[in-house]
Amino acid sequence: MAMRLGVNPKHADQMVRGTVVLPHGLGRSKRVLVIAGPDRQQEATDAGADTVGGEELVAKIQGGWMGFDAVVATPDMMRAVGKLGRILGPRGLMPNPKTGTVTTAVAKAVGEIKAGKVAYRVDKAGVVQRPIGKASFAAESLVANAYALATSVISAKPAAAKGRYLRSITVSSTMGPGVRIDSTGVEMATRS
Repeated sequence: MAMRLGVNPKHADQMVRGTVVLPHGLGRSKRVLVIAGPDRQQEATDAGADTVGGEELVAKIQGGWMGFDAVVATPDMMRAVGKLGRILGPRGLMPNPKTGTVTTAVAKAVGEIKAGKVAYRVDKAGVVQRPIGKASFAAESLVANAYALATSVISAKPAAAKGRYLRSITVSSTMGPGVRIDSTGVEMATRS
C-alpha cells in the first residue's frame, strides 16, 4: 500500500514516521535479535526472541554476522549498540526509542515484532509505502491491515502540514498493477 501525503519531508516539522501492529500480521515471521543485560535475557528468550545476548553479539555483528530481521535493545546496552550505527543504520535495523526497539519491556517489544509490527516513514517524495499482507490473505484480513496502517498514518499527521494531507492511496501486489483507492472515503472512515 502506497499513500501519497501532502507534506514536504525536507522540513523536519513535516516528517511522518511511526509504527503500527497489523491485526493479521504480514504472513511471515521475523528473526528477532535482543541485546540486553543479563537480567533481561531470560525475559527475551521466554518472549520468543531468536537470538539473545549482550556485548558478545555486538562483536559478532561487527564481524559481519547478519542473521536477524529486527533488533531490540535495552537502554543500558545502547552504549555498546551505538558502535553498530554504521552497520545497522543504513539497513534500518538500528534500535530507536521512537520505534519502540529501545525499551526495558523487552517481552512486549519482541511480541509486537513477531505479531507483525510495521515501521513506516515518509520518503523524499512524500510517499509512505508498506506491505499490508500477502495476496493469499482473505480480503477481510487485507482490509483490516490496510485500515490499521491508514489510521496510524493519518493520526501521525504533523501540525505543520497544510492543505490536503492524504492525497492518494494505491494498493498493489509486488509485481502487479496498482489500484487507486478513494482517499476521501478512507479519511472519513478513520475519523469515525
